[in-house]
Amino acid sequence: MIDLISDTVTLPDEEMLKTILSSSLGDAGRISADRRGEDETTNRLEDMAASITGKETAAFFPSGTMANTAAILAFCPPESEILVDENQHILRSEKICFEEAYFRMKPVCYRLAPEGGPDMEQLENLLNSHKIRLLCLEDTHNFSGGICIPLEKLQDAGEMAKKSGIPVHLDGARLFHAAEAQGVAPREICEHADTVMFCISKGLGAPIGSLLCGSREQIWKTVEIRKLLGGTMRQSGVAAACGIYALEHQLQRLSEDRENAQLVARALDGAKKISVSVYPQTNILLIHAEKAGLTGAELCKRLLSHGIRGMAVSETEVRLVFHKGIERKDAERAAEELWRMEIQLRE
Repeated sequence: MIDLISDTVTLPDEEMLKTILSSSLGDAGRISADRRGEDETTNRLEDMAASITGKETAAFFPSGTMANTAAILAFCPPESEILVDENQHILRSEKICFEEAYFRMKPVCYRLAPEGGPDMEQLENLLNSHKIRLLCLEDTHNFSGGICIPLEKLQDAGEMAKKSGIPVHLDGARLFHAAEAQGVAPREICEHADTVMFCISKGLGAPIGSLLCGSREQIWKTVEIRKLLGGTMRQSGVAAACGIYALEHQLQRLSEDRENAQLVARALDGAKKISVSVYPQTNILLIHAEKAGLTGAELCKRLLSHGIRGMAVSETEVRLVFHKGIERKDAERAAEELWRMEIQLRE
């Protein structure tokens, strides 16, 4: 089985796991006067995250969902209007902030521009016509095929938000793929947002966790919210050690994910039944088979019969995510199987 359902299926290797044995552990939930926990390994990971993103400080969360939720709650009271795009992960999959039974935030949706990021003209109109409390961006954009927001678009959006007096939160779950694809340092992407979340359990191959980075004042608020949400951990250095290893050893291999996704996309050039929705900029490939009359769910079943596990992300599209567990030979085999499917669909 070539498992391309997500980069969350990666497993820690032996060298990563060995780092746990030599890590200094403590009670991360015992917060001192300087707002740090007693787990030295977790503190080290948070310091690394802050340095990489160019922010004052960071907090370790069990998941990206909780980190994004805490970031929104720290900025916005219930029933606030928040700018998101209609396919943003925060809105589609992590929607507790927008649930009527909970925080009742009001999503005000902007369109994505073809090149990635918000349609700036529409964004300006929405800022002028609504009482917006927060602008949320996503880089890379999961359900749009892992596309990146161009740096100039990030800067323009950040400046527009600042002019309107509202903060910006960046869901950077796959931040490092965005940085690799554009040949920039992660901090160059992060400088245009007030808070940034990135995952260590996706492209970086660690088993657990996400980091939320920002100013000391804002992160301290989120640490309190993390506690209320049940996210306080104890000897979290067991997970943080893997995150440190990932940041020290796994960044240089991210180009492999992009190259494998692009290899499969190029292999489909000339296909008549299976189409690439967007040529992959990073590690995500969106495909569809509308010309063969297949829905996304039906295409997923076909893929499984050819030994490829994907995920239907819309009525018509299937997402294939390339990651640390997928080597070049796996991508080549996936391309071969997709062509076998193509030939079968033509018959």
